[in-house]
Amino acid sequence: MNTENYGRVPFIPAPTLRRHKVYEGGDDRFRSASRLQQALFREGRAWPIGRYKTARGTMRKMGNYLSAAAASEGANFISTEIAKLVRREVAYREDGALIDVSRLNCNMLSSHPAVFNFFGGLKLDLCLATETFRLIAPGFVREVTNVLFEHSPARQHPAYTGCRTAWDTFIRCTTVEQENGFIAIELKLSETLQEPAPTLRPRHDELSRLSGLYKDPDHPALRSNPLQQFWRQHLLAYAMILNGQATRGRFIVVAPKYNLNVQEAIAEYRRHLTNTANGVEFDSVTFDDVVRCIGHAGAKDLSDALYARYCCFDAVDGLI
Repeated sequence: MNTENYGRVPFIPAPTLRRHKVYEGGDDRFRSASRLQQALFREGRAWPIGRYKTARGTMRKMGNYLSAAAASEGANFISTEIAKLVRREVAYREDGALIDVSRLNCNMLSSHPAVFNFFGGLKLDLCLATETFRLIAPGFVREVTNVLFEHSPARQHPAYTGCRTAWDTFIRCTTVEQENGFIAIELKLSETLQEPAPTLRPRHDELSRLSGLYKDPDHPALRSNPLQQFWRQHLLAYAMILNGQATRGRFIVVAPKYNLNVQEAIAEYRRHLTNTANGVEFDSVTFDDVVRCIGHAGAKDLSDALYARYCCFDAVDGLI
């Protein structure tokens, strides 16, 4: 409960991190606590520890990694149904979709499995998806008709963004006004938003100016970390409207409330936006928000499982 009381995760002593094999010198406060959280979750279920390859090419045990045997049994996913869904989605992924299968199956801290854990159950039950997204996006969603993963409407197509930008999850829906709508989702777990940025293209600048989404569409902050990914994904959503693939859309960032790097970037991104959505509004929700909405939509077991895996830091608090 200390994390809830203080509104932030604790600094973890290095000996504690080493004892659970999750010490990484480059981790920030949230990533360090989250890595330990996942290791404790694994230990509590007696799943064997896995290894990962370091930058020097050596194999090292890491507490938030599952063994190959545990990974092959689908332990990284919160139900056997979602594990089966993941195998199917990976096999039939879109051409050009960037899915790191090793991270997906073995790394408990990766946002890859988190995407499927949060939204895979909604793919399997579109009625649940509809009720959940009516709560996440009130006044927007009438009915969810499909849930896609690692989706782009047209990778590298010059009429869109001309790049490989995609969304983690894509919700096709009809809106309350009976329009053809969508919700494009980017999910962050422990990312700092300082990851290497891709090459930007002239089409990004063109769409930025054309969209009317930004107070200053040429502002350099939009083109650099920590905002550039949000900018590219929002522009891709606008390009869907521009190309007639939908009438209305919403771009939503989903992230932990204690990941302050992401929460501060979201606040900064909002400051660049105009009051004109031009068919594509921007919003953000926390992991806790999504968990509550799934629970209120009637899937308490799924909600409880997600909370235990991603939102509850009681085990970490207990070590302090």
